[in-house]
Amino acid sequence: MDETMADRVRAVISRAAPSQAAFAEGIGMTRDKLSKSLGGARRFTSLELALIAEAGDVTVDWLLNGPTPAHPALAARSARGTKRSGGGPDPTALEDATGRYLAAFDVLSLLSQGPELPELPTAPEDGTPHEQGDELARRVLAALRAAGVGPLAELETGELIATWARAFGVDVAITRLPSGLDGLAWRDDGFRLAIVATHPVWTRQRFTLAHELGHVLAGDAQDLLAESGMAPGLAEDPSEIRANAFAAALLMPEQDVRELAARAARGSGPDLDDLVLDDEAFAAMVVRCRVSPSALAARLRTLGLVGDRERNRLRRFTTADCHERLGAIDAYMTQAAAANTPLPPVRLVNGLFAAYRSGETTLRPLAALLDSDVDDLRTLLGPPDEPTGAQGPSGGASGDPVFTP
Repeated sequence: MDETMADRVRAVISRAAPSQAAFAEGIGMTRDKLSKSLGGARRFTSLELALIAEAGDVTVDWLLNGPTPAHPALAARSARGTKRSGGGPDPTALEDATGRYLAAFDVLSLLSQGPELPELPTAPEDGTPHEQGDELARRVLAALRAAGVGPLAELETGELIATWARAFGVDVAITRLPSGLDGLAWRDDGFRLAIVATHPVWTRQRFTLAHELGHVLAGDAQDLLAESGMAPGLAEDPSEIRANAFAAALLMPEQDVRELAARAARGSGPDLDDLVLDDEAFAAMVVRCRVSPSALAARLRTLGLVGDRERNRLRRFTTADCHERLGAIDAYMTQAAAANTPLPPVRLVNGLFAAYRSGETTLRPLAALLDSDVDDLRTLLGPPDEPTGAQGPSGGASGDPVFTP
């Protein structure tokens, strides 16, 4: 006989308390309500389920669905570069990296408070992968301009992340990922998620952010997509070529690069390989576009603005050197520190905090998302607000009947 949610709640009770009455008292429910809910005569409220899950050290998803995963099985693949034994990233490591974010989506979805998912720009289907990436970037930039977003080069990385969430419903987390993983992308009916590794090289992290957005918008990330050892410009897989082209065109729009290169040119001749850029002007382009010299050199070559010889010369610069040339090393260090600092998805944090303050869930989901101790977080945030319109689980009203046994 199939196990029901009531069976799983009973299993929690048997492990967590000497009796059903003691368990009910411990989570603030009346014995009568617990008995009726287990017997199917009433529904568990969302808060009651959260309290039961916390008392039993399980998840609400497990109470509702049992051991079967709520999300599709992981189907990860690596980008060109570092390969793990077995042909790809360790699935266990991927589950650990994504689990707390997916759990947060689950809780908000169960509370009917999932994050907004705006309509996405249409991904092009014709042309080569590189042409598709270029065209998708043009569509995204047009959509952002229509929404009043200024040039992306003027946005700090945190502002880029907020823009991804607001304009495209892509929630971004910056976190410490297992060695070799640069980023993860996943797009499902209820969420759009990008996870990017903390990294001391902030220009690489910024490119990865744009690259993962490209995967989500192009529909590549219908299953979990893991990026390992990213090498922009050297990818072989069509979806990687498209995502790299998208990131380059998004962060270094063609018109802007052409105008900057025209001002930076200090040598020209009948052949493209004769063109040489002024070092100071090139450094200014790097700082303005917030990309690495190698990424900008590759973009200049792709647009036919320099030849192979000049591209190879320019890519020997470092981002730090370019900033130092312009007296902007302080800005470089500030961005490097930010890139190495974890950042949770702000919309998920706000959603779980609001649910806690309104008494719809406990602090446990928020603490899990933030990888924080529940008691420490409770001390910091204080008690939840008194629920409005209904009493808590120990009061006279039954609350919002969201879940059924």
